[in-house]
Amino acid sequence: MEPQLKEVETENDKNSICLSLLANYADTEETRLFLTPEAVGMLTSSGMRVMVEEGAGIDISFSDDTYAEYGATIVDRSTALNNNIVLSFAPLNLKDIMAMPKNSKLLCMMGSALFEHDIINALLERHITVGCFDNMLSHNDEPVFANIIDEIDGRAAIMYAQDHLSFLGGGKGVLLAGVAGINPCEVLLIGEGNDICAAASAALDSGADVTLLNNDISALQAARQFCGKNLSTLAIHPRVLFNKIKSADVIILGSTTRPFEMPKKLTMAMKDSAYVLNLQESHPSVSVPRTVAMALSNVLVNFFGEMALKGSFDAMLATTEGMQRGILTYRGKLTDKLVASCLLMPSVDINVLLAGAGN
Repeated sequence: MEPQLKEVETENDKNSICLSLLANYADTEETRLFLTPEAVGMLTSSGMRVMVEEGAGIDISFSDDTYAEYGATIVDRSTALNNNIVLSFAPLNLKDIMAMPKNSKLLCMMGSALFEHDIINALLERHITVGCFDNMLSHNDEPVFANIIDEIDGRAAIMYAQDHLSFLGGGKGVLLAGVAGINPCEVLLIGEGNDICAAASAALDSGADVTLLNNDISALQAARQFCGKNLSTLAIHPRVLFNKIKSADVIILGSTTRPFEMPKKLTMAMKDSAYVLNLQESHPSVSVPRTVAMALSNVLVNFFGEMALKGSFDAMLATTEGMQRGILTYRGKLTDKLVASCLLMPSVDINVLLAGAGN
């Protein structure tokens, strides 16, 4: 049977938590989603209510029927927005923010929209609390959500590179790995962090010749420990950089410890067939959204399970420092110092607001 759209009460039951999972905007490249049907089933079996916007699972190849089988209520977008806790991978646009009830909660990933004045002002006007998962920390102080996305971005970047080099991808038809009598492709990575290390690890696993450049020796040491002795690590030096750029088949750029910008003149030294990807400007994980949803679901089931044990979103926020780190706006106040600095707006310490709320 086709899942039917239902009108659902917007207020949470006293003894349960109700979540809404939104679909991605059709006019963007975003494909990633927070919850798989199995994760929804685990949440609903624990007593929570989960509403899923119709068509939300299309990007990860799950139908509305599958979500309904696992206990989700399939609703239209307006009903999903009219809920106390809303989940959207990307931040919402102005129209959707204005459709949310006052004092509701939005859980999403940090995005460029959250650096726009009109978006922030609308969130503050409606007293919407925004939590960005990628800024939150686990109980052992790890940015677990950000780490998951970074690792998938890094590994998918190597998948992109191999596709580009292949005949089907429009390349010369070569493998990253060498075979008997043939040298492997050269992969050059510039930067640090989980995404770069994941890309290095995936490239090494594929059999490529991998070199990592950075302007921080301690970061290079950490990367070598993570990836193993087969990873070549070099400090960024003009001559070294030129030689590596000239011979690289794949170049992947990330964020370096100290500011670094690729000299434009070096692009002339690159091979015509070289594949170049900047991880600061793109997210290869959008090509494997089902993997993203599965990985994030593992964490979110525990996240919402803890919320249920503590009784509510606000109760969990008040007692969970790692969650507090991801709060961008709270009850009409901007709490993220970076966003406030970029927009030249005042911010308030979340701890001060929570202390006032508890009085």
